[in-house]
Amino acid sequence: MRTDELREKANRLPLLPGVYLMLDDKGEVIYVGKAKALKNRVTSYFRGEHEPKTSAMVEKVHDFNVIVAASEFEALVLENSLIKRHQPHYNILLRDDKAYPFIRLDVKSECPRFTITNKIADDGAKYFGPFGGRGLTHSIIDTVCKAMQLPSCGKKFPRDFGKSRPCLNFHLGNCPGYCAGKAGMEEYRTRVRDAEMILNGKSAELKAELEREMLKASDELRFETAAQLRDRLQAIEGLNNRQAVIGAVGSDTDAVGFFRGAKSSFSVLHYSGENLVDKDFELMDEPLESDAEAVSELVRQYYAIRGAWPKTLLLPFETEDLKEIEQLLTEASGHRVYIEVPQRGEKRFLVEKAMLNAKEECMRFTTAAERRLKTLEWLQDTLKLDVLPKRIEAFDISNTGNFGIVASMTVFLNGKPLKRDYRKFKIKELSSQDDFGSMREVLTRRFSRFLEGDSSFSELPDLLLIDGGAVHAGIAEKVLKEMNISLPILGMVKDDRHRTRALIYSSGEEVGITGNPAVFALIGTIQEETHRFAIEYHRSLRSATIGSQLEDIKGVGQARRNELLRHFKTIKAIKAASFDELNAVVPKNTAKAVFEHFHSEEKDTEEAASAADRED
Repeated sequence: MRTDELREKANRLPLLPGVYLMLDDKGEVIYVGKAKALKNRVTSYFRGEHEPKTSAMVEKVHDFNVIVAASEFEALVLENSLIKRHQPHYNILLRDDKAYPFIRLDVKSECPRFTITNKIADDGAKYFGPFGGRGLTHSIIDTVCKAMQLPSCGKKFPRDFGKSRPCLNFHLGNCPGYCAGKAGMEEYRTRVRDAEMILNGKSAELKAELEREMLKASDELRFETAAQLRDRLQAIEGLNNRQAVIGAVGSDTDAVGFFRGAKSSFSVLHYSGENLVDKDFELMDEPLESDAEAVSELVRQYYAIRGAWPKTLLLPFETEDLKEIEQLLTEASGHRVYIEVPQRGEKRFLVEKAMLNAKEECMRFTTAAERRLKTLEWLQDTLKLDVLPKRIEAFDISNTGNFGIVASMTVFLNGKPLKRDYRKFKIKELSSQDDFGSMREVLTRRFSRFLEGDSSFSELPDLLLIDGGAVHAGIAEKVLKEMNISLPILGMVKDDRHRTRALIYSSGEEVGITGNPAVFALIGTIQEETHRFAIEYHRSLRSATIGSQLEDIKGVGQARRNELLRHFKTIKAIKAASFDELNAVVPKNTAKAVFEHFHSEEKDTEEAASAADRED
């Protein structure tokens, strides 16, 4: 179908919740989305302008189907199901091959042991987890078993109860010696039960129970039993300092972070109480959806794959379907899941930490070149340029009154300064301050050199930036139009504090860039670098002119000139200095020559004026 036909079909859709499936010319599903009102959402794809990735998807749409849902929640569930079934190219797709291991306890066994498995089976066993990886899970089992003095050897119980001498674990205090008959079945099951409570996050309850038993044993003068209970208590308290074991209790709170960069990153930090116990992250291409929509999809996919849910989920953004996600996770987990979008306080701090982790992971797995390229793509999208602005040229004017009017041209290639292509201009056609006239002259000279085939100016930029407002941009447009050269041109506008604020067209239309930190930083860098280059050139000319006045004095070379300028700063101050003040900076002969040079000029002037008076 053509775009107008797709638009017409979309206009006939109902204003009801549902799911839409975008199809390519082969009938394959390339994107699945949900909507509160199908007509409004689907028609939006076929009118107006879109982000580059959305435009790329729309260009491939040959047809679409919709499924009307009874509610927004039903639409959300249906969208999840269809994305999982079709794996559409333009949807966010988390890897579903990641294994989140569980700890399994076969309670049907006479002497149950803790083992690792990747899946929960309906076999009557108890399962704990999931956990971040098999290495962490092994560490949890080893640590809990060591604390609870459960056997970790290869012997089989109850077959090997009392059948041999105790092994090294007994002598190290890691096992009460089941194989030597020093502990029996009742003791074994008691310690397994304690380990279960720890893995279920009930360490506090277990400690309270053991403390009561210990005090009771002490009151009844059963000191050996009290000592054993004391040792178990100390072992459990020791676990509180072990992150691996804290992680075993499962997270009470998950904080979600999202970052959109050269790649995009999704991170989840898992907390138990106040302790960070685990972290997950996923890298992906930049999603078609907005940040809030992306987080919504990622959260739903992530917990469906992970199979474990927190009590509280902290999100960085408000989402339209927040209540529906909360209901989905609550039904899947079997317990109430609360979703919050904190704005301040401790919970907001956890979200910001998750956001920072997402950014750091993204930066860690992308190169500087990839980040610069992405910034240029964002700039192209912001300004709606036909080509990627790989080469950017920027111009600025510098002067002090009517002295030494100069201009600078800086070049940025692929987001980096290309200093070998920097150029500086001394304004020749103007003798008085005129920023507009100066800009006209320098641009005329730069692009005339291009038309003449000068190898130093042989490349045209993809984007031309002028330090100044709409009038400066308009002058640049007029100059290039007269030369039949077509380039995108914008002015770089500063705020009251002389900091980069926005870009502006000659029409006066401003383009805000503060919403994208990477683009804002790039434009700010270009503006500051162009200004710096112009100022340095202006200062060098001014210094040379001032210095030449001193070098005209016999006996004052470059070294003495620099000493005087460093100390007095200006020619005016040097002229006003006494002989003694000059002699404090330079040798006596030099000081005398400088003093007499300037003061003899004053004497000559006074004598000439006196003679004129006499003539009158």
